[in-house]
Amino acid sequence: MMGIEFRILDFIQSIRTPFGDAVMPVITVLGNSGIFWILLACVLLAVPKTRKAGILVAAALCWDVVLCDGVIKNLVARARPCDINTSIQLLINRPHGYSFPSGHSAASFASVTALYFSKERKLWIPALLLAGIIAFSRLYLYVHYPTDILGGIVVGIIAGYAGYKTIEILGRRRGKIQ
Repeated sequence: MMGIEFRILDFIQSIRTPFGDAVMPVITVLGNSGIFWILLACVLLAVPKTRKAGILVAAALCWDVVLCDGVIKNLVARARPCDINTSIQLLINRPHGYSFPSGHSAASFASVTALYFSKERKLWIPALLLAGIIAFSRLYLYVHYPTDILGGIVVGIIAGYAGYKTIEILGRRRGKIQ
């Protein structure tokens, strides 16, 4: 499996462009520590009309941190591709921590899933596009394997759904959350 993953990563390296080399490090920063998604949750929370969506995104991100960073990364403890193939010159500082699953992908797709379950459907499609670009940036930058990205997407969807169900259950217990 690792051979196929390195072939995919090497193919992406073969199609790199100066434009991509300039843009992908900027895009990946949006996913650092889930910062874009945390800020989005804060903005949604601040607006009464979108408050429930903000609560769902925040809950999804909490589940993501527990599942991805608290449990799975430490259990799997997978080295990053840039640690195995050191001949690739990274465009960003070498990330710390383990590779599987991609935290950038997990946080992004947790937020997208939460937005999908919210009433703010207009935000769901642009968020999905951004999540996909953030996930791809991790491959382009050679810091994750394709299965790290897929694992991050799966963990993110689970975290997003868990956040939605958590808020739904709490809402039933405390009265409707607005």
